[in-house]
Amino acid sequence: MTVTATPSTVRSPAIPIQRIGLGATVLAGIAWILTLPPIMVRTAVPSIVLGIVAAALGTAVLRDPKHRRLGGLAVGLGLIAIPLALAMANQSAANVREVFTWSAVIASGLTFTTPLIFGALGGIISERSGVVNIGLEGMMLMGCYFGIFGADVCHSWLLGIVIGAAAGGLLGLVHAYFSLHLRANQVVSGTAINLLAVGLTGYFFIAQYGDNGTPGTLPQVPNVSVPLLNHIAFVGPAIGAGTNVLTWVGLLLVPVVWWFLFRTRAGLRLRAIGEQPLAASTVGLKVIATRYVAVTVSGMLAAVGGVYLSDGFDGSFNFDMTDGRGFIALAAVIFGKWNPVGALGATILFGFSSALAYRLQTFSQTLGTLFQALPYVLTLIAVAGLIGRSRAPAAAGIPYVKE
Repeated sequence: MTVTATPSTVRSPAIPIQRIGLGATVLAGIAWILTLPPIMVRTAVPSIVLGIVAAALGTAVLRDPKHRRLGGLAVGLGLIAIPLALAMANQSAANVREVFTWSAVIASGLTFTTPLIFGALGGIISERSGVVNIGLEGMMLMGCYFGIFGADVCHSWLLGIVIGAAAGGLLGLVHAYFSLHLRANQVVSGTAINLLAVGLTGYFFIAQYGDNGTPGTLPQVPNVSVPLLNHIAFVGPAIGAGTNVLTWVGLLLVPVVWWFLFRTRAGLRLRAIGEQPLAASTVGLKVIATRYVAVTVSGMLAAVGGVYLSDGFDGSFNFDMTDGRGFIALAAVIFGKWNPVGALGATILFGFSSALAYRLQTFSQTLGTLFQALPYVLTLIAVAGLIGRSRAPAAAGIPYVKE
């Protein structure tokens, strides 16, 4: 006998909790975007409704233990979107268009992103080898000073990059010596490196330039115009007309480092040493030598990010001018799960929040201050492990003892 299901017994499949959480985050983004160009809704009512719905859906997702982080993110974004939308709706359309000229925002975002890319790539290479590099901040600061110093003495921005990278690599070598040969705690060693860099750069700066500061006629890393992109609407003003050389280098290094780590034999060996150094040693891999090279290269990359700050963007050196960017780059490593592509996404998030903070100050000091704090808040969230499940290389931070 055939049993036919009645309409009352047929149930529609339930929507997965994860999709609800992702939908809530998208709604939160839309709630703010509605008040921005080119849509420019001049009332905050639709945004408030969408923000409340996003927060309510996020609250429902919070009940599922497996998706609490996604639910918390949806609730937070929904609640943040409401005051942001109110602030945009209460401003004149001219002010909003001035701040959110998207081509200019992208160009500014890449400016803030560039030093973070170099620092994050350096952190990935070091930690993939098994050495935690808290000293990225200090290595970046060394690049800031010695990049300017090299460009001044050698009258060449290119030699300035070389000398700045060499200074960061030397500091990386010091960190590697303490971490690998003396088996010091790598977090303590990295912290000492940061303090050492502040002292060294401050001393050399005063000794070389005194109270007058760096000269204003130093050769700076140039901006380049891309002929094929320069005349394309929106793209040209954003990235085609006058993007710094080091910005292009940093963006190109992301696929290069990814290819090296995941598609070459040397990258496989580096990752094996960072995961199982004892097993790697038994098959003939040189654990200590590889880690020395990785930490030194890490310092050089971070220093190039510092060279960009002083010789590519600012054109001068100031005390402690990295302003925590090395730590933000380290957070980007965690955000990106020790993958160059993921780290690029994290640095773009940090960089664009900084760019918005800079531009928002033109009509709202409060919003500008809020966005200035956002990269550091995201850094704390990343370090606390609240964004996804990030698993560091198994041997990261553990001194290697050869048996």
